[in-house]
Amino acid sequence: MSKVKTAVQLLPQMGEYYQLCKPKVVYLILFTALAGMLLSSSSMVSIDILFFGLLGIGLGAASGAAVNHWVDQHIDVIMARTKNRPLPQGSISSRSALIFAISLGVLSMLVLVSFVNVMTAILTLISLVGYAVIYTMFLKHSTPHNIVLGGAAGAAPPVLGWTAVTNELTVDALLLFLIIFIWTPPHFWALAIKRREEYKKAGVPMLPVTHGVQFTKLHIVLYTLMLLGVSMLPFVTQMSSYLYLAGSVGLGLGFVYYALKLYISETDEYAMKTFGYSIFYLSMLFALLIADHYLREIIHAYF
Repeated sequence: MSKVKTAVQLLPQMGEYYQLCKPKVVYLILFTALAGMLLSSSSMVSIDILFFGLLGIGLGAASGAAVNHWVDQHIDVIMARTKNRPLPQGSISSRSALIFAISLGVLSMLVLVSFVNVMTAILTLISLVGYAVIYTMFLKHSTPHNIVLGGAAGAAPPVLGWTAVTNELTVDALLLFLIIFIWTPPHFWALAIKRREEYKKAGVPMLPVTHGVQFTKLHIVLYTLMLLGVSMLPFVTQMSSYLYLAGSVGLGLGFVYYALKLYISETDEYAMKTFGYSIFYLSMLFALLIADHYLREIIHAYF
């Protein structure tokens, strides 16, 4: 009976550790990593590589997220969006959170080196350090272009998925990286516009804080237009076909529409709508890449 009681008592704290991993973000990372895996091969990907590759990449992403919580706990207390996180609430100690983050990172490396390949382990480690250390500890607090420079770490998952299967770094993998790299600034700046007063209070030099809302809105428009062009590159390089092209253009024009509505609006009412659409956009774009890839394989096999 005492063991059952202890287990029940541990459940809430397990949930707090789970929140340290930023699960919603990690799920999107894993989806783009899965896309990289599937797009890298014309045949079925090994179940072992799928499982251990996604496990290792996911653990690495969760480690970076936990480090981010640990580093930002002093500003998370100030911001309404983050004040209910485990560390500001005191439900997990700072020391426990750091040990948890490091443990996840070590486990990620062990899984990738043992069951996938060394290249993927090294690239995952670089991505982890890029997000948890270079972005979170330095860029975030030193430049309004933090999310542009730090976006490289968040753009890595499809490359990690690709190398997990092929053990090679190719142009097609880098195209997937480029799409997410260009997508990240307008995605995050839309949120930053809505939360600019909180960032200002916390002393974080986000673009709307340092250069104003209208300047940021203009750059969101420019980046979405750039993204519209970049998203067509998989078709140009023959990585994908007309199904993807049509879908990417439609999705891209939708993103431009929201960016323009945000730009011409005198308020920030379209900020969160643009932010929400950006997540939908990226999910659907990579789903289209996968669907197009397998449709072409079916056509080549039977026609």
